[in-house]
Amino acid sequence: MLATTPESAAARKRFRAAYQALDDAIAARAFPGCAFGVLAGGTVALEGALGRFTYEDDALSVTPETVYDVASLTKVIATTSMAMLLAQRHMLDIDDLLGDWLPRFVVGRKAGDRGSEVRLRHLLAHSSGLPGYVEFFRNHSTPQALLRACLELPLQAQPGTRAAYSDPGFILLGKVLEICAGERLDVWTRRELFAALDLRATGFCPPPDARASIPPTEDDTTWRHRRIQGEVQDENASVLGGVAGHAGLFSNVPDLLRFAAEILRARSEIAKDAGKPLFRPDIVAAFAERQPPQGSLRALGWDTPSENSSSGTQFSPQSIGHLGYSGCSLWVDLKDGIAVVLLTNRTWPDRSSQLIRRVRPAFHDAIRAAL
Repeated sequence: MLATTPESAAARKRFRAAYQALDDAIAARAFPGCAFGVLAGGTVALEGALGRFTYEDDALSVTPETVYDVASLTKVIATTSMAMLLAQRHMLDIDDLLGDWLPRFVVGRKAGDRGSEVRLRHLLAHSSGLPGYVEFFRNHSTPQALLRACLELPLQAQPGTRAAYSDPGFILLGKVLEICAGERLDVWTRRELFAALDLRATGFCPPPDARASIPPTEDDTTWRHRRIQGEVQDENASVLGGVAGHAGLFSNVPDLLRFAAEILRARSEIAKDAGKPLFRPDIVAAFAERQPPQGSLRALGWDTPSENSSSGTQFSPQSIGHLGYSGCSLWVDLKDGIAVVLLTNRTWPDRSSQLIRRVRPAFHDAIRAAL
């Protein structure tokens, strides 16, 4: 269990610029509330929360333990982590061809479409040539139909020649991992990852009686025609039953800091602490390395800081992280031993606000300055 510094007056004073950045964001309606945490030197330096579930005065207040729909953080917390563990157990080779695991991906492709050359590594590095986003849910109402449509997508670029963030790539990767493990993504990760790290609030498909304690992500007026609360916001993940490689995970700040601590504990120089880490140091190093093509900022599953990164200007080049469409983020500095979590529902009541793009770097720079 991580040692924790409570959200005391001293912590508020130390991180006052970060609090101010978030207070200003709430006032500007970037999001109605947020939970956040900081890990530094092996200790939780801060767990805090501001605002409410929605903009109504009588809405529930956010706490550090509030569970959020973390959207595309699923790609690293669940899917990439599962790939890491299967790889280090010699159950999966990320250089395998996708078609060897999902033969339908290569059947019937047009001449010149090099789908037979797509490897699992390309899916992890977002360099498969698959499109970034497809509204499968508009025309496919079952998991089987959606997956079939995903398998039949034409490539937009030759594998390995272009880095372009791809949800369909991670939908397919999630299916490969399920075949490899012989279990559904949610079942395997619950036992082998979340339970192993004591991540008690983390998982897919929250039970109905827990939904009221989760901030809503959207008042959906176009597809589901209801308030989306305690169920996955991403429509494609919804059709897939709430469990997918690209989205569907729910979590909170304490759990994500414990997860980040395990990633940091795998660094070779501190792997001796507190027993054997879940992730081997060589696996973390391999998945944290930027991948081809030249100029890509993508590691395997993970993102790395760019010139105008959401992580701000103070995270080292040896940092990995990821964003979630709902307004969540996790950044881990492998060099400095620091991790920062920010959870919001910036898509409430709709997806129009883009203020989160300014909030994230300001918040992270304020945290790093305080440290």
